[in-house]
Amino acid sequence: MTEQQLCTATDLAAAIDRIADAIVSDFGSPDAPEYALVGLYRAGVPLAERLLETIIRRGARPPVLGKLDVTMYRDDIGLRRTLPQIRETILPFNMEGAQVILVDDVLSSGRTIRAALDALTAFGRPALIRLAVLIDRDNAEYPIRPDYVGMRIEVPEDRKIVVSLPDDPAAAVAYTVPAAPAGQSTPTQA
Repeated sequence: MTEQQLCTATDLAAAIDRIADAIVSDFGSPDAPEYALVGLYRAGVPLAERLLETIIRRGARPPVLGKLDVTMYRDDIGLRRTLPQIRETILPFNMEGAQVILVDDVLSSGRTIRAALDALTAFGRPALIRLAVLIDRDNAEYPIRPDYVGMRIEVPEDRKIVVSLPDDPAAAVAYTVPAAPAGQSTPTQA
């Protein structure tokens, strides 16, 4: 099987708008406590940036933007054939008592989010952690569910969902590719 497009740039833009609107509803009032969007490398970071831009366009109080690398917290790090790329975690706020929304492109097994929770709490004890995902495959292996969802898409287990969020929003697309065997990464993964 080859690559198969799941949705267009228009679909993804509408999904991002839905997530941003829900976040603004919960956190965007002027008297609400400060909150942060923390994007997970790779595709969660550009998604968090797009959410921030959308929230600002809505005229709501903008969140602080952070970036989180979960590589060393993953349970499959020793199973990979190649060395992973380690990126800089940037959390420009005090984690103690923080209101945090983790942002990732696709919720699949839940393993990346489990790693993100471990990585995030290594920096302190937030008061609240929520999860925003662009696409929920609805087949998590861990008891992890998103609080903010752009769309739910079911694909066969032997397929991986890949989201492309280039600088040009009109070129955004989500598609599926064959999933790699356990411990191996597909060409689009880090």
